[in-house]
Amino acid sequence: MKTKILSTLIAFVLTISLTCAAALAENINIKGSTTVLPIAQLAAEEFMKEFPDVNISVSGGGSGNGIKALIDNMTDIADASRFIKQKEVARAVKNGVYPVPFAVAFDCIVPVVHPSNPINNITISQLHDIYVGKIRNWKELGGPDRRIVVISRDTSSGTYEVWEEKVLHKDRVFPGALLQASNGAVAQGVAKNRYAIGYVGLGYVNKELKALVVDGVRASMETAASFPISRALYMFTQGWPEGTTLKFIMFVLNPKTGQKLVKKAGYIPLY
Repeated sequence: MKTKILSTLIAFVLTISLTCAAALAENINIKGSTTVLPIAQLAAEEFMKEFPDVNISVSGGGSGNGIKALIDNMTDIADASRFIKQKEVARAVKNGVYPVPFAVAFDCIVPVVHPSNPINNITISQLHDIYVGKIRNWKELGGPDRRIVVISRDTSSGTYEVWEEKVLHKDRVFPGALLQASNGAVAQGVAKNRYAIGYVGLGYVNKELKALVVDGVRASMETAASFPISRALYMFTQGWPEGTTLKFIMFVLNPKTGQKLVKKAGYIPLY
């Protein structure tokens, strides 16, 4: 009887201890860009190893959704592959939120095709005409007599918005394009279709994809400054970060910690 009471008491104490520990643990929520996602995931994993009393949850959904979550007080950090828009700033301020940007890496948006595609080089002008529907067949570019399967990101994507500015020059993607919600979905779609073309962040280029040379420049860490479709990647916080959120941002920006992880994720470090 005494043993049973003692066991019950120990179990009760353990439950209370675990509950208190969970309550004391600090939490950081990160949402947004699927381009920045690999950086955020690697940084979160390493940060939690160093600070085991911190829990960090990381999810994608697109730059626009991440910034919206920040404005609505639904996340501590918004990942974005583009800068915040003026109308988003206005909404945030109206909601009592003052977004602060931190550039965490640089990136190239790389047009990709199936490895079997004979095309190696392409121009911004040709990319524009493919995505607005003026060029419909690979033979117009010296490839096979096959219809081009155009894969694009959806409009909530920061990657799409940079593509729209630098490639489409504000023209609309033609209605026949297949819209995908993430870099991973675009990469998978191109890898499985011999006649597809898409675009992904540099960190998503792999052996299942052929990266096209654009206007004579091949995307790489060394050529980011001269590659025609490049941009900075950001993490936004609600006002100037404090406490653990500040510690995490500084971890990402540190050349000896987070910036090494930026390179590991396939992107270009700040330094």
